[in-house]
Amino acid sequence: MKELGKISSLLINRFTANGAYLALREGGEVLLPKSYLKGEEKEGEELEVFVYTDSEDRPVAVTNRPTALLDEFAVMEAKEITDFGAFMDWGLPKDLFVPKSEMGKTMEVGGKYLVMVCQDYKTNRLIGVSKYEDFILSDTQAYVSGQEIDALIFEETDLGFKTLIDGSYEGLIYKNEVFQPIKVGDRIKAFVKKRRDDSKIDLQLLPSGREKYEEGAEKILEALKVRKFLPLQDKSSPESIKELLGMSKKHFKQSIGQLYKAKKITIEDDGIRLV
Repeated sequence: MKELGKISSLLINRFTANGAYLALREGGEVLLPKSYLKGEEKEGEELEVFVYTDSEDRPVAVTNRPTALLDEFAVMEAKEITDFGAFMDWGLPKDLFVPKSEMGKTMEVGGKYLVMVCQDYKTNRLIGVSKYEDFILSDTQAYVSGQEIDALIFEETDLGFKTLIDGSYEGLIYKNEVFQPIKVGDRIKAFVKKRRDDSKIDLQLLPSGREKYEEGAEKILEALKVRKFLPLQDKSSPESIKELLGMSKKHFKQSIGQLYKAKKITIEDDGIRLV
């Protein structure tokens, strides 16, 4: 069935007490349960649906969209762990099953993991695979320093946050360079810092160079518009700067230097003040 695991536009063939039967492109039908109908639909009307299999392994259509389609990644929460595998929340009534043989690491209930939706060709079911390394592409030559990318945060480590870049490549944001709240499951904009020899990509949350300093300066100005005075200066601790402004001490010093030259602030012994 070509529609399995995909969003498809299918025509309504007929109605029954159970719902609407939709015509598959290569012949046959799939049921859209009555609970997904508004009551206004007519035979011959085209509906956009997602096709997967129900708890009895029968093809079924739903109007919900899961967090990932066939051959796509998503961060999913483990709802139940058994001896055979894990059941993951992917936004549909029937959870996505990750067989134990397809787990990249031991899962825990409530934990969030990067999972790809795949088809088990032995059973024709959709299953999840958390051995993400098998699907990551290694040719990162198209990425250059400073390039803006879409990133999915999928794991937090002692070193930093592992990210999925454009759905195909692995990246890392170092924890000591993070000065804003981010968590596993967040989709963010990030910037390429450098390409590593192991084909992975180091990322940063702010653009490099002058643009970065302008953004920091703007953040300080916004804070000063509210408070007029900030008890921060060159000798302030990195912790106090991060607590008040969410930026590194180096970034803070570069930004206030720019604001001082622009005559936007005055620098006093015990802090900075808005002009």
